Amino acid sequence: MSETTTVETTTTTVAVLVGSLRADSLNRRLAEVLRDQAPEGVVLDIVDGLADLPFYNEDLDAGDAPAAAVALRERVAAADRVLAVTPEYNGTMPAVLNNAIDWLSRPYGAGAIVGKPFGVVGATPTPYGGKWAHADTVRSAGIAGATVVEDVLVSQSALEVDVLTDAEVLGRLTGAVQTLAAYQPATSAA
Repeated sequence: MSETTTVETTTTTVAVLVGSLRADSLNRRLAEVLRDQAPEGVVLDIVDGLADLPFYNEDLDAGDAPAAAVALRERVAAADRVLAVTPEYNGTMPAVLNNAIDWLSRPYGAGAIVGKPFGVVGATPTPYGGKWAHADTVRSAGIAGATVVEDVLVSQSALEVDVLTDAEVLGRLTGAVQTLAAYQPATSAA
């Protein structure tokens, strides 16, 4: 009689919210590189359609929410983790990302982002690499109920390096994805 061993394979899905709507934006391309270089067992799902979201308005959310909001909520709810890949606009996060977080935070206390491990990475052609936008994104997501993973924050300047090809930069960014995928919330003793 032979023994068979079954290996349980699990996949961690990370919903990726890109803070730039421009098709050829640096952060969109960065999200695509991270998706293509995702570690084994990790799937990065770039959530499209953020441009179709109306600005959050509770009147629109009463009853039947707009189709774009329902689609966003379903994609994020189905994911295990959330990663924002975003530039910085005028010293803060882009409005499209803030709006997506607003939609994901509702209904209050039970939104699709509530309890999801969350991280932020991105690159900007500034000396600070978008750190103000990233800090604002972390704060907003945390208030919305996400579980912010502090070790998943990379603010990369794109002034003197090609962030899409530099091995050191890509190592930090893919390391952040690995950390987010491997994150396990602390359990408290009863």
